[in-house]
Amino acid sequence: MPDRQAVKLNERIVDGLKADAKAGVVWDRDLPGFGVRVYPSGRKTYVVQTRGPNGSRRVTLGMHGEITARQARRRAASAIDRIKSGLEPLTDLSGLKSEPTVADLAERFLEQHVAVRCKASTARRYRQVIENQILPTLRKLPVADVRRKHVVALHYDLRNTPNAANKARQTLSTMFSFARDWGLRSDGGNPCRGVRAYRERHRERFVNGKEYGRIGRVLDEAEANGSPWPAAVAAIRLLILTGCRSREMQTLKWVDIDRAAGEIRLADSKTGPRPVPLTAPARAVLDSIERESGNPWVFAGRRPGTHVGPLGQPWRRLRVRAGLEDVRLHDLRHSYASRALELGESLPMIGKLLGHNRVQTTARYAHLASEMEKRAVAKVAASIESDALRATSEPRAADSGGARELMY
Repeated sequence: MPDRQAVKLNERIVDGLKADAKAGVVWDRDLPGFGVRVYPSGRKTYVVQTRGPNGSRRVTLGMHGEITARQARRRAASAIDRIKSGLEPLTDLSGLKSEPTVADLAERFLEQHVAVRCKASTARRYRQVIENQILPTLRKLPVADVRRKHVVALHYDLRNTPNAANKARQTLSTMFSFARDWGLRSDGGNPCRGVRAYRERHRERFVNGKEYGRIGRVLDEAEANGSPWPAAVAAIRLLILTGCRSREMQTLKWVDIDRAAGEIRLADSKTGPRPVPLTAPARAVLDSIERESGNPWVFAGRRPGTHVGPLGQPWRRLRVRAGLEDVRLHDLRHSYASRALELGESLPMIGKLLGHNRVQTTARYAHLASEMEKRAVAKVAASIESDALRATSEPRAADSGGARELMY
């Protein structure tokens, strides 16, 4: 019999397939290459056929009745992955777990997607969310059994930390998108769909002019007194002057600095390569750094050939000395944006200066722009009102002949 039209292969569908005079394959609609061969005798075997670097391959996965459609789907996903990667498909499939758990999905997600496609900093954040928020609750639950109620419960348990709750929901949604592609869920659905994100509370702390002065004095004192972390002090100073992220300063290389073009060219920023204008104050910071022979990093670490460590710890000590215990290192970046707004820069320009690739990211400063617009309008109105009041309080001019004043 000819191959039949693709359908969603599940236990009920496969049970209902009728034998024909000739063997034929019914292919799965959602996992290309996965199918079930129906023989004239009524016997049904699950198969995979796909093409990889070594050509087309067909693999028998097992007989229907000895394995379920769900088990066959998981075996098919594994076999397809191996064939497309140029590896031999597994011939002994008995060791495969019949019910992959969320822990299994997380491991595969981290190995086959995050480790391959994500930057190291992104990979660390994914792993932290998975290990700290997702696995403690859902580790042993089979992937196929996860429902929306489980995601809602997990999200609600984290309600006191809305940012963390939303990141857990988003990460879990991404994991289940891959679970669908890998054939690990018979219904192919995503249990995170429809779970609404909490409104996040963005912490806002902006450094004012006097506080910048206190920070500057503390940095000067640290340099004059022989700070135990001179590279960190210089990195923080440059961070303040450029609005860059802490990690971007920590991993800045000398080759990233183009003095002729007047740019710092960040090759590996959070949002991809981007240039940062090299201003005179920033150039002065770089000129003050003694370059370590053979070390590619601008802010050298304590061991030869390394870069400075995380800037959070030295900043915490410096902010205490400045009496600014509530100012986080990342608040310096927010303060850079706030100062740019005060000086009349537009939100699109600020997004470009900060290296945002989404308008929504810069939009968090929109309320600051609104407040500044209100203050500007108030100044204009006050100026006009002052002139109008002055005009009404002045005596009206009479004509030169003392004639009766014309009233209009």
